[in-house]
Amino acid sequence: MARLKVGVLISGRGSNLQALLDAAGDPSFPAEIALVLSNKADAFGLERAARAGVATAVIDHRAFPKDKPGFEAAMTAALDGAGVELVCLAGFMRLLSPSFVERWHDRLINIHPSLLPSFKGLDTHERALAAGVRLHGCTVHFVRAEMDDGPIIVQAAVPVLPGDDAHSLADRVLGAEHRIYPLALRLIAEGRVTVEGQRATVTGHPLPDIPALVNPAP
Repeated sequence: MARLKVGVLISGRGSNLQALLDAAGDPSFPAEIALVLSNKADAFGLERAARAGVATAVIDHRAFPKDKPGFEAAMTAALDGAGVELVCLAGFMRLLSPSFVERWHDRLINIHPSLLPSFKGLDTHERALAAGVRLHGCTVHFVRAEMDDGPIIVQAAVPVLPGDDAHSLADRVLGAEHRIYPLALRLIAEGRVTVEGQRATVTGHPLPDIPALVNPAP
């Protein structure tokens, strides 16, 4: 069976990209990384991709001043040219337009460092600590036009420990991110994720035996 071709959008160091590259490096994994695309030429994630033998591209958003449609059209052309079927956001620090999101509807996923819908946006770890929550975590979700919104595919929860600061909590959440992003990609590539309205469910058994939270189908 053909593997799902995936494009990954990055802007920086690409630690979640590395988790996806490691998973896709196994020939039995049902998805392959066909292209890593960055809006910054100095993004360390490009080196990670090159080491893994994955094609890369740079489309600098600064080359499209006041022309966001042109920037996104160039990204889509690169993704299409690589045969990409699903796009993963992995630290891509540009807001995407509704038209781009619609172009990739239910084929565009993101990982966010909180248990959505709580703590959308930035500084999630500081805000979680300030709110006094006992559980924090991360979420992989389908992208919608509104920021950090869309059907949730997989979540992982981590405890907030006494003495935690934003850095220690972020490290614990990042470890969970590295586990659930490849899991979410696997579930999608295996055809086990369905979306109805604002809810994604996972079909098939057994469900993954890792500390992750999914919505199993009846």
